[in-house]
Formats: sequence, structure tokens, C-alpha cells
Amino acid sequence: MNSSSYVCGLASEPLLYKTIGQALEDTARAHPDNEALVDCKQNIRLTYAQLDQAVNNVAGNLHSLGVVKGDRVGIWSPNKAQWVLTQLACARIGAVLVTINPAYRLSELEYVLNKVTCNTLVVADNFKTSDYLGMLGDLAPEISASKPGDLQAAKIPALRNIIHLGQDEVPGMFRFSEIEKPVSDDVISELEQIAPELQPDDPINIQFTSGTTGFPKGATLTHCNILNNGYFVAETMQFSEKDRLCIPVPLYHCFGMVMGVLGCLTHGSTMVFPDEAFEPESVLSVVQSERCTALYGVPTMFIAELAHPKFADYDLSSLRTGIMAGATCPRTTMESVMQDMHMSDVTIAYGMTETSPVSFQTGVGDPVDKRVATVGRVHPHVQVKLIDEEGRVVEKGQQGELCTRGYSVMLGYWGDDELTAESIDHAGWMHTGDLAVMDSDGYCDIVGRVKDMIIRGGENVYPREIEEYLLRHPGVKDASVFGVPDAKFGEQVAVWIMANDGTEVTEDSIREYCDGQIAHYKIPHYVRFVDEFPMTVTGKVQKFVMRDQMSEELGLDQGDS
Repeated sequence: MNSSSYVCGLASEPLLYKTIGQALEDTARAHPDNEALVDCKQNIRLTYAQLDQAVNNVAGNLHSLGVVKGDRVGIWSPNKAQWVLTQLACARIGAVLVTINPAYRLSELEYVLNKVTCNTLVVADNFKTSDYLGMLGDLAPEISASKPGDLQAAKIPALRNIIHLGQDEVPGMFRFSEIEKPVSDDVISELEQIAPELQPDDPINIQFTSGTTGFPKGATLTHCNILNNGYFVAETMQFSEKDRLCIPVPLYHCFGMVMGVLGCLTHGSTMVFPDEAFEPESVLSVVQSERCTALYGVPTMFIAELAHPKFADYDLSSLRTGIMAGATCPRTTMESVMQDMHMSDVTIAYGMTETSPVSFQTGVGDPVDKRVATVGRVHPHVQVKLIDEEGRVVEKGQQGELCTRGYSVMLGYWGDDELTAESIDHAGWMHTGDLAVMDSDGYCDIVGRVKDMIIRGGENVYPREIEEYLLRHPGVKDASVFGVPDAKFGEQVAVWIMANDGTEVTEDSIREYCDGQIAHYKIPHYVRFVDEFPMTVTGKVQKFVMRDQMSEELGLDQGDS
């Protein structure tokens, strides 16, 4: 038996070598009357035949505005049907979709637009407390005096077209409703002539990663990258044209636009958007009313759904499968999702934006232990190895940094050859920065981040190990362990804890719980109780925020004790 922590995902099917536009045409031909897209907030329903036509209209009108292959088109909006139309229309003309986090503010927006030189921006008018048009006006006051399509702004010089999603006339901007208007047969002929010029290996999407330090990095992905990843994610859940997927996760991230939109598109399944952003009751209501068979979310979303006061009022019996990703799932949550939400075939997925994103996923028949303790087995056509600090492949059962190679690895970070070379080595391996252990059956357990490792007095301390022990405590709902500076030991162990309601937990009781059970150097020196952790939109805990805040509160730096 091979004991090396190297695996290559076997597949009974070859990779799809086609563009996203071709994939949409194929599905519209195979399942023309199947519902493709349901936007519950806007009450929009499109079959695959209608979606294909709507995408042609948007693509044709964008092309008439001068958007051509290779141009960058930004989208700054919460989840809407128009988001998907823009995604697919860009793919049809070979424009590169730049996904912009709806939570971004002016400096971040300015950085992203200039980094990739967007010439077109599709933008929501507002969302919750975000006044997108107001922020754009602050960034580019020239808009109000410009003709639509002829913006010349000092701070964002490449931007020409702004297309807003509202119904009002806004000076200097097009309305999306104009971009949706039917196009002539001549324009359709132009699109047909463009199609053969587009290739599966062309860049088609730039996803900005929320780095822990410095500016966001633009991971550049191809048709081949994301179309195949969406396809094999859905294959792992045994999707067919009969499935209806509820997508409350954000479209600007791979979870929504790849695993959601492209997973459905490649199978003729229905993508259902319950709301513009996650709201637990809208999810429960839409799963019932739309008879969804699958549901996506991060663990905190599922926890919120299960804890909703009206949870028992909703009929979720149509659910079968879905994905929980972005963070470790507590066993009790997994069991409740499988039993109370009827998701017996729920899967766990792991990956990163730079790998399109999924590299590992559990199967629909995997036991509960594998779904809570691992991220599953390697995806089809993907290679993975775990390496030590010298770059040597470790044995199964040993810890190493997870590296990925294959069709899913990005082209690179847009405009950052140096950063790309730091992440993708000369042999094509993407170094994830995640520490993992692979068992004899190829199941992988993510145990932490290379940079999250705490070195206390020369001892390597892995936060995940301490977190898993603390989660056994009846009063602990969640725990996040990280290191803070210490003059004597170099680093000390700190933990933020979310306590279960109605329980009495103290700093001393936590330390007593650890005493004699885990090594003394792993016992948290600093304990704080909090109501929530700082997290990314996709549910990943931002430990660097905790570390900085705790160090500041305690007045710690490398010279303090």
C-alpha cells in the first residue's frame, strides 16, 4: 500500500474542455424548459432557454458598448438575477468578470478597479447601509457631468461604462434594464462569430481574495478552471436536472458563482436565490416553497437556521444534499442538519479561491465521522501532496503543508508575478499554507495554517488541536485559538470562546478543564469570552484580527512579558 501523502483524483469522466458560453448553450439545448434561475426577492423565473436568450441580450448590448474579449467588467452587488446574467454574458463575449465584495468601501473599490483596469462596472444602487451610487459619486464626481459610456475620472481613469441595477435615471450611467433589451439578429450573428475565438484556457474571472495582510490579491481563473470545478462539485452530490439548489451564499465568492451557478448550469439543475444576502428565515421559507433538494452554507448559517424560533414550522423534507464549507462543522450541527433538515447526503468541501475553489469533498455516503473530522477525499483530476518544511512529501498520518496541482490551479495573481511565484512553484504546485494530515484511505484533515502555528518556548502548538479539545466542554459553543507575543516564551496561547446559552463558564474553569488533559504549554494563558468571532463573508475566522486586538488590549509586543 502506498503510504505517501500524495493522491491523484481518479475520474470516470474527462474534463470538460469548453467555454462557459458553450456549456450554457449545451444545457439550454438539452433542458430548454427546465427552470434555470429563480430570484425569489425579485420574483424572476427563467427556464434554460430563456436564460440563454437573456444572456445573449446582455452580452450583445455589452459588446455594443465596446466591451470585448479580455476587457475587465466589475460587478459590485449583492445576490441578484442580474448578477448571474452579467457573469454568463461576460463569459459569452470573453470579458473577464471581476467580482467585488459588496462590503468594500471607497479605498478598496478604488484599489480593485485600478488594479485590473476595469472599463465597465455593474453596480447595485444600494444594499442595507451601503449607498453604492453615493460612494461612486464620492470616488468619481465626474460621473454626474458625463455622458453614459464616456466617463473620464481622475481617480479611476480606465472606467468608461457604469451600469446600475435600479430603475431611476442616474446621470452618467446606463440602467441594467437597457442592457437587457432584446438585440437584433445582426448582433446575434456577431456573438456567433465571437464564440470560436474564445478558448477554455482564456482568463474569465478575477476573484479578489481577502488576504490577512496587505492589499487583496486578484486570483485569475479560466473557463476550464471554474466550469470543471462547478461540474465535479455537483457530480459529487449526484446532481441531475431534477435538483433545485438554494444558494444563500454570496455570488461574488466561488461558493456562489462556481459551486452554485456553474454546478447547476452543467447539470441542468435549478439555481434558487432566496434573498440578496443570508437571512435564516428566508432560506427556510424558500426551501419549503421552492421544494429545494440541496442547500449551501457555512456552519454558522446552518446553526442560525436550526436555531430560528420558527424552524419547526417549515417543511424541509424536500432537501437531500448540499455543502457545508468554509469552517469546521461541530458534530452536533452535522447531526442536526442530517436529521432535522433531512440533508442525509450533505457534504463537506475544502478549497481556496486560487484553486477554483474545491480540492477535497466528502461523498454522499460517507459516515458522519468523516464529515466532521475530515474534508473528504481528493477531487477528480486533482493532485495533492502534503510536504514538510524541506519540501519533501510526508507519510500518511503525518502533518504537512497541503499543495495542489492540476486543472483547478489559477493562472496567477493579476499583475503580480512575484506574488504568483511565491504561491505556485516551478513544478506547478499551489502552496495553500494549510497544514493537513491524510489518513490511509485518503481522507484529509485540515489542522491549521502554517502561519497560525504557535511556537511557545520552542514547542510547536497547533491551534486546531486545542480547539477540538475545548469543543468537548459542555459550556463551549465555539473556540478560536491563536498566539500573542510574549517576551519569555516568544508566544503565548490565547483563546476566544463563545459560550453556550445558560451555562456558567469562567477563565479558571476552562484552565481547570485543560489541566492534566493536554500538555501544560498548550493550556490557554489568556481566555476571553465573546459573542462572535471576526469572520470573512464565507465563514472563515480571521485570527489575525483577534491577535491584533488582543495584543493591543493587553499592551503586548515582542518586548513585553
